[in-house]
Amino acid sequence: MNKKWAVKRLTINLTASEAEKLEKYCSSTGRPATDVIRELIRSLATEETPNAD
Repeated sequence: MNKKWAVKRLTINLTASEAEKLEKYCSSTGRPATDVIRELIRSLATEETPNAD
């Protein structure tokens, strides 16, 4: 296993339809689910919380 990716391992529960949708997407794009999920996480908007003094 490539150690640079072994920072945090997650387990997620998907409904049957969610798992099927992910599998179909991965099959049609030829990309592994890990890459797809990682890209989706990176695209999430995050808000910086102001420093409360």
